[in-house]
Amino acid sequence: MLRITPFVESQREDVLALSLRAWEPVFPLVKQAVSHFVYDAFYPEGWRERQHNDLAAVLDKEPENVNLAFVGADLAGWVCTRLHPEDSMGEVYVLAVDPQFQRQGVGRALLRHSFERSKAAGMRMVMVETGDDPGHAAARQAYEAVGFERWPVARYFKDLSTE
Repeated sequence: MLRITPFVESQREDVLALSLRAWEPVFPLVKQAVSHFVYDAFYPEGWRERQHNDLAAVLDKEPENVNLAFVGADLAGWVCTRLHPEDSMGEVYVLAVDPQFQRQGVGRALLRHSFERSKAAGMRMVMVETGDDPGHAAARQAYEAVGFERWPVARYFKDLSTE
């Protein structure tokens, strides 16, 4: 049985460990798909260090925006939903599902929870961002499967060390 609960500080390390497991297969594909100078700039200590620190900051600074999914007693995933009233928009800021629970409806349930939270707060839409690289293909498919529409955005980087 799947249940979604508010984040509790005592689960912090379990949430962070789950997150690293969830992104373990993603980052090697990201690294292959992007320019080395960009990857190295974002992850000078490695992707695990950066992800851990970034996600720890989310849990520490905005625990009220975080919800956890459990299958039985097992932590299966989590979502951070931010609200942007100035744009009448909710944002799925983080979504992570443990690999052993992927493709079992956990991500979809967390997205639905995020939608409900946003709607209850008076938001008119929800936004999510993900990579356009091969490592994020499953995420793109999951978002499109629940009705997200892709917004055309281009982000460019230039290596200034070649100047």
